Amino acid sequence: MLPPTTRRVADNSSAVANARIRQRTEKNVIYYARNPALIEMRLRELDREWDIERVLETSSSTLSLAGFVLAITRRNRRWLLLPFGVSAFMLQHALQGWCPPIPLLRRLGVRTAAEIDAERYALKALRGDFERQAHLPGSFRQIARRALEATDAG
Repeated sequence: MLPPTTRRVADNSSAVANARIRQRTEKNVIYYARNPALIEMRLRELDREWDIERVLETSSSTLSLAGFVLAITRRNRRWLLLPFGVSAFMLQHALQGWCPPIPLLRRLGVRTAAEIDAERYALKALRGDFERQAHLPGSFRQIARRALEATDAG
């Protein structure tokens, strides 16, 4: 059975990489809980952040194109193995949520769309977009944790 799309990458990533990404997200939410005037700016940054799928798609397209160009310019069909290999890795990623670049990208802190959305919705909760979550009592850390828990990412 295939893993759920929203959990594939995280389920196939190391616990250390997942924890580091969660901690970074929590620190971000704590920072913006202390600096609510900056939340709008951070939300715009999150809209521009590339998730792991986009990074993989862009790099695989580039590698495939390079393989085709090299096969044509070098007149050597062996270069066609590069796009074939990239396609195989992308199929593996589509089905299992893992391919060889994933561990490196996760160590570098590249997040999934769901992880980016968790921070986005936590910040929106802090901003008061969801009335039940607005003006929560407690320390900034508690507020951030509750906001993240409201997104089901904490």
